Amino acid sequence: MSQPHSAAPAPTPTTDASVATVARRRDWWRDAVIYQVYPRSFADSNGDGMGDLEGIRSRLPYLRDLGVDAVWLSPFYASPQADAGYDVADYRAVDPVFGNLLDADALIRDAHALGLRIIVDLVPNHSSDQHEWFKRALAEGPGSPSRDRYHFRPGKGKNGELPPNDWESIFGGPAWTRVTEPDGTPGEWYLHLFAPEQPDFDWEHPAVGDEFRSILRFWLDMGVDGFRIDVAHGMVKAEGLPDLGDHDQLKLLGNDVMPFFDQDGVHDIYRQWRLILDEYSGERIFVAEAWTPTVERTANYVRPDELHQAFNFQYLGTHWDAEELRTVINRTLDAMRPVGAPATWVLSNHDVTRHATRFANPPGLGTQIRLAGDRELGLRRARAATLLMLALPGSAYVYQGEELGLPDVVDLPDEVRQDPAYFRGAGQDGFRDGCRVPIPWTREGSSYGFGDGGSWLPQPAEWGELSIEAQTGTPGSTLELYRSALALRRERPDLGAGDAVEWLQAPEGVLAFRRGEFVCVANTTAEPVTTPAYGRVLIANGEVAKTAGEATVPADTTVWWTRD
Repeated sequence: MSQPHSAAPAPTPTTDASVATVARRRDWWRDAVIYQVYPRSFADSNGDGMGDLEGIRSRLPYLRDLGVDAVWLSPFYASPQADAGYDVADYRAVDPVFGNLLDADALIRDAHALGLRIIVDLVPNHSSDQHEWFKRALAEGPGSPSRDRYHFRPGKGKNGELPPNDWESIFGGPAWTRVTEPDGTPGEWYLHLFAPEQPDFDWEHPAVGDEFRSILRFWLDMGVDGFRIDVAHGMVKAEGLPDLGDHDQLKLLGNDVMPFFDQDGVHDIYRQWRLILDEYSGERIFVAEAWTPTVERTANYVRPDELHQAFNFQYLGTHWDAEELRTVINRTLDAMRPVGAPATWVLSNHDVTRHATRFANPPGLGTQIRLAGDRELGLRRARAATLLMLALPGSAYVYQGEELGLPDVVDLPDEVRQDPAYFRGAGQDGFRDGCRVPIPWTREGSSYGFGDGGSWLPQPAEWGELSIEAQTGTPGSTLELYRSALALRRERPDLGAGDAVEWLQAPEGVLAFRRGEFVCVANTTAEPVTTPAYGRVLIANGEVAKTAGEATVPADTTVWWTRD
């Protein structure tokens, strides 16, 4: 029988001396490779089927040896888990399913000793409906000061039976839920841009800002190296909460500035936060999850006095197509250069279909796909796309398991699904569970080495042969490709550094660019192509043939060349 984690007192704040073992280099984040760990699906230490902090801690040497610079942890805070931890009940506590504060402290210290940095998620747009503030707001009723910390409003209609405005939840349905007041009568409505269990904070109230500045200091004192800000484009809503007037609102997301997203007022918050972060040594950083209409608007979040990085969702959503990729790469570099921020590149995360499956399907299906597609084609393209991403200037993000070439699990039975969006009548497809299935560590075992008590989502039978054990030391495996590429990236300053590429002439469907002594060639077509041989092959995801100064690059293959 699995044993629950025991409660523990808060650990002693981390001192500067205790993080001194982390390799220090100026502006480390500008070309860092950051590995995203989804805690419930990475490693389970106590056999309850759920990943935890002690499991992550035990696997840190693997991440060091993989060659990444930092580890970003998705939420592990105290939470009812209505949205996999993105509904936070206590921002200063670890949920018992993941461990306790002493486990977090040990993980941070061990990571630093191994030369790894730790970035934690921060969820400032909304809390859990089980947060003490929200429970107090419900109990105290209309007009209470506690309700001012959230967006409570009277409803429209004769008896207040209609929502205050026409905003829709990202998870589908109205963005408002009506409460039952303490006297048992139908009462006010509260805003939740996501699930009803995730009420939005009202950032106009000074107590909200005070609280989050305190939360920042709590975790900085614990020794974390930065924060990934969930829904960084939210928090501030347009004055008066105006109707949007379009009843297909979800199609507008990412295409227009919405009255509840990407409002200019968020930047005042980040300027205040940056002042706090800059008080701490060790070059701590902020990373924005900001879904904006354009990469140019994303650049607003990473001006010199605001955040350090912002996820490049435009790049994530680009198909394996040379012309499309070149356009997004150019726009990204051009947008980031004036604000002095590094570009970021990412192919997968915990909210989208893994790119090995996206690239296995025709373009135009979006980032949440329920079709397995051509597995062999998808993996070949995914490997090539990874080498392209790691050759670009800026910082790259790797989502756990992509280094194994894991596909999305598209055939999970309905009865095991846990994505809250799946249970809503509209909104997102609700198939994020497919990219969250626990990763395989060994060829055999109840959960392929994830833990000794099964896993919270079932793993496919074939995952044993995709495991870290199966791929380690295997020539040509995806894991060894990642290890080699990351080692080369560390050895060669031309990789990752800078803010520009020099495009070279190339056949149609091929990207070629130079960076110092380094040249990257990516063939996105379905046929071999002939290109110049730019020197010595450093790495490629396919067999490259060289003859008399020319090279034959196979279909869906990226090659790194060097002239030295």
